[in-house]
Amino acid sequence: MGAQYLDTGWIAEAFTAMLVLFVLFNIWRAENAGKTGKEVYIRRIPGLNAIDEAVGRATEMGRPVIMVPGLPDYVDAIVVQAMNIFTYVTRIAARFSNPILVCCYNASVFTVAQEMIRDVYQQEGAIERYDQDSVRFISDRQFAFAAGVSGLILREQAAATFFLGNFYAESLILAETANSVGAIQVASSTQNTQTPFFIAACDYVLIGDEFYAASAYLTRQPVLVGSLVGQDWAKISVITMVLLGLLTTSIQIQGKTEMEKVASGPSKGTFAHVQVLSNPADPKSPMVDGPPRQMTVADTFMYRMLNPLPRDIKFHDEKAGTFERPQKPATNPATAAGGGQ
Repeated sequence: MGAQYLDTGWIAEAFTAMLVLFVLFNIWRAENAGKTGKEVYIRRIPGLNAIDEAVGRATEMGRPVIMVPGLPDYVDAIVVQAMNIFTYVTRIAARFSNPILVCCYNASVFTVAQEMIRDVYQQEGAIERYDQDSVRFISDRQFAFAAGVSGLILREQAAATFFLGNFYAESLILAETANSVGAIQVASSTQNTQTPFFIAACDYVLIGDEFYAASAYLTRQPVLVGSLVGQDWAKISVITMVLLGLLTTSIQIQGKTEMEKVASGPSKGTFAHVQVLSNPADPKSPMVDGPPRQMTVADTFMYRMLNPLPRDIKFHDEKAGTFERPQKPATNPATAAGGGQ
């Protein structure tokens, strides 16, 4: 923390505190939405509308819904987000007695998925409809897993498929197989390199933060909703700061300045008027005010706020009204005083 403070000053701590404050405040808003009557607003994503449509179509056709939480090595935040969406899909399917299949790549994910899907059926009062074989461990080898899921899609003639989570080279194999049987596909990958393949082969794709926003929107859990909205507020604040910094820097850099950084003395770390030796070759020559110079980016307010201790600036020393000579003689008066860069 100390090294971070020396590098960026108070701005890093201020931004972290602002983000935490925004998140906690919005979690409180989400938890008290029932009392205040004001729900925390989250924009509905088009891909979420497709969920109800896909499950409804599968119910009409009497064909299963296949869900794949990617290829995780263990149960992480991405898997939890995917399973939150899958529990919503399962809840709708359970109400209409529509069969589902969840295909797992990792054994620990398989265990968690079994419990979550079973809990959904129990909450819906339809535990007798729960089939243990609806959650299947396929393989922990990438292309063996891709082949197994593709085989299930073809044999079961799935009407809807959901590919959400970490996907790699198998993404297009799964998407094209589902496309070949005419299934409605909703997909999202946290791997940016695979998103274009899903866009090309799937009906709806959740891009970037939409993947995390989807679980917050569907579950309406206060922690998820508050975290999502709080991060959005922080992003808006950063964008505002960037635009403000661009405007102020563009205006300031057009002017001139006589100020330079002081390296020692009571005013160390502050900016003071430049004084230079009238004759750099003579250490005893009188000191006079330096001429104004064109401002650089390092002289602007935003740069000084974000870089309170720049290491690349050339300092000059001020002691009892006199300046210490630089070690190397300089030919430029401004350089002799340590003012130039």
